[in-house]
Amino acid sequence: MEFESEDAAKIFYDEYARRVGFVMRVMSCRRSERDGRILARRLGCNKEGHCVSIRGKFGPVRKPRASTREGCKAMIHVKYDKSSKWVITKFIKDHNHPLVVSPREARQTMDEKDKKIQELTAELRNKKRLCTTYQEQLTAFTKIVEEYSDQLSKKVQNVVSNLKEFESIDRELSQHR
Repeated sequence: MEFESEDAAKIFYDEYARRVGFVMRVMSCRRSERDGRILARRLGCNKEGHCVSIRGKFGPVRKPRASTREGCKAMIHVKYDKSSKWVITKFIKDHNHPLVVSPREARQTMDEKDKKIQELTAELRNKKRLCTTYQEQLTAFTKIVEEYSDQLSKKVQNVVSNLKEFESIDRELSQHR
């Protein structure tokens, strides 16, 4: 499958996850070394991997809680293609845990961090749209300023040309007196 954008691929996989009965998680990405833009993205089940307990010098840093990670391998890998599309290059369908029957139950299994991530992702998407709009407006404004500057430059050149012509005529008149 191909998508017009990375966001379109995320939305598709998130909707697929809800229908099937799991929660989608953005896992990793590969960026261009030249300009830093994202070239590939891995999206998967939120039960991917295993929770590593964090320990401090004097024991656990926080209260232990049940891990939501179960080492699930279900995921898709999307890659930015030469055709300027995002293409699924890998799809692992199978989960190693029971899936939640209804989407409503799936959303209830999200912990607070997942909810916050989802909220911030939506906010970031909105900010990106706003930035794009501002950039378009700024580009249009810059074009108007450049056009005005060109017109002003031509007028200044005309004034200079007229002054030179006037000086030339003035010199000729001065010589005849």
